[in-house]
Amino acid sequence: MIELNTPITDDDINNLKAGDVITISGQILTARDQAHKRILEEGAPLDIEGAVLFHAGPIIKEEDENGETKYKMVAVGPTTSMRMNPYEADVLDMGAKIIIGKGGMDDSVREALKRNNAVYVVATGGCAALYVDKVNDIKGVDWLDLGMPEAIWDLDVDSFGPLIVAMDSNGTSLYD
Repeated sequence: MIELNTPITDDDINNLKAGDVITISGQILTARDQAHKRILEEGAPLDIEGAVLFHAGPIIKEEDENGETKYKMVAVGPTTSMRMNPYEADVLDMGAKIIIGKGGMDDSVREALKRNNAVYVVATGGCAALYVDKVNDIKGVDWLDLGMPEAIWDLDVDSFGPLIVAMDSNGTSLYD
């Protein structure tokens, strides 16, 4: 198992090959369809250079602590990545280095992964309760107006995974 820490560097990516199993510690940002679309229209609300983007719609519980809204993650699992195909290549061009999702992505994403020295990794569907245990904290949320699942959640994680490199920066794909 390969353990990575964010922000992800080119050296980190250079050592990854399709089939490798990894974990990630540090910052992960959730982003689904509407968030990807808005990133391209307005720019990202956070720096995504070297970022890990997770195609996920987490279940979040809102709690009131002394008049202040706090968020607690109940579950977070991957959503189907192919929905992000129309946006992902352009988002990768903005500097994201690892995309986490489920299913697979098209050839436009494969080319963007090669062009940007990035990888697509898969998380196991149905393991949302396992993955939530790897989330230490919700550091923030952007674009909550899109709804809880579509908002960008800024997560602090520890050994998030296991994740499998499904498409590497050389163009190799486990889906071939």
